[in-house]
Amino acid sequence: MTGKEEYVRGIFNAIAPRYDLLNTILSFNCDRRWRRFTVAQTGLKPGYKALDVCCGTGMLSLELARAVTPDGQVVGLDFSPRMLEIASSRLANDPNGHLVRLVEGNAIDLPFPDNSFDCATIAFGLRNLPDIKKGLAEMRRVVRPGGRVVSLELAKPTLPFFKQLYYLYFDYLVPLIGRLGVGLDGPYSYLPRSLKGYPHQAEILQYFRELGLDNARYFELTGGIVAVHVGIKR
Repeated sequence: MTGKEEYVRGIFNAIAPRYDLLNTILSFNCDRRWRRFTVAQTGLKPGYKALDVCCGTGMLSLELARAVTPDGQVVGLDFSPRMLEIASSRLANDPNGHLVRLVEGNAIDLPFPDNSFDCATIAFGLRNLPDIKKGLAEMRRVVRPGGRVVSLELAKPTLPFFKQLYYLYFDYLVPLIGRLGVGLDGPYSYLPRSLKGYPHQAEILQYFRELGLDNARYFELTGGIVAVHVGIKR
């Protein structure tokens, strides 16, 4: 495991208990709508099998489970044991939780055979990978031909005035709110740094195309705060 992976895993283990609450607060309660839009792009139907990479506390995994119920399957993979503990508790209290299987593993070395899933998703995890292209390539590998790779991630707004407000919020208010929420300085200071180092959504689209994902496109949501990328495996 690389130094970045160890650092990121430590962060997510530390913030796991407050992760969902802070996501809702920091996104102004938009995160649920973003996840539902993401699932709508997967093409999932009842009985399908989905992989949720960097599943965290299982929020997107459960949205996927609702799309494949009653007899589909979702595998949620994450490298943070603490996140998976919370995900397991969430699944136990949800009527569709039995459709989700949790796996501890690495997003850039997925422990699954080729062509195993009808879609692979990743939400707010792509920018944390030490190799974004390799992570996407792994997702493509495990999806069957005709299946989809879908990413929900923070993006870079382009509207001038809104862009300035957005970065002001991320640079100053997000670390403050995060510190108040989890009692630590580091984790939510990492968030704005990770966004600044992350490629623009147009560049991520090019990664999708270079991997041979057909009909690759992206959708900007909430003024470009986040982007959902979609591509279909040949």
